[in-house]
Amino acid sequence: MVESAALLVDEVLPEQPIRQWVLSFPFPLRFLFASRPEIMGRVLGIVYRAIATHLVKRAGCSQDTARMGAVTLIQRFGSALNLNIHFHMLFPDGVYVDCPNGAARFRCAKALTSAELTQLVHTAAHRVGRFLECQGLLERDMENSYLASDAVDDDPMTPLLGHSITYRIAVGPQAERKVFTLQNLPASDELFDDGVGKVAGFSLHAGVATRGDEQPTDA
Repeated sequence: MVESAALLVDEVLPEQPIRQWVLSFPFPLRFLFASRPEIMGRVLGIVYRAIATHLVKRAGCSQDTARMGAVTLIQRFGSALNLNIHFHMLFPDGVYVDCPNGAARFRCAKALTSAELTQLVHTAAHRVGRFLECQGLLERDMENSYLASDAVDDDPMTPLLGHSITYRIAVGPQAERKVFTLQNLPASDELFDDGVGKVAGFSLHAGVATRGDEQPTDA
């Protein structure tokens, strides 16, 4: 992990403002992604395009003139070792625009408002839902969406994954009981609702960023 972080800082990430986008999913989709990693990869592409398009517009550019990229780390567990698949995405807080002389100039994106963040997570959730429907993995009725009956393979791991997601004991004499956990108080500078958009079980956090002149220090 330390070597990966050093590689990103020294060789990959530009010396520009960087923002972390963290997207978590509703319980059924965590269950699906754990069983179908190829579907999770397709969903990551959908989410990337939604955020990238948003940043291009916030920078006042078009898709034809702007270039950008991102690094994503997929975290599979929460602090209680429960199954909680979510994306940590590092995007430059802006885009690169080609200049007539062949160089690339960085243009910062405008600051994000809470309403815009909520709209962005709504857009991402809608596109993910539409993709899963087209794949036959998600079904809808008038009020609800739910996984199709054959979306997840029926194997011995299936009930274990479901119990892990919902913090319940899967086997043994205490099966089905809720796991006892201790919750730590958040640090005083930890963000609460600021920089978070929530829609239908999707949660997008974008409240952590670094300036272009900030450099890591040795521990």
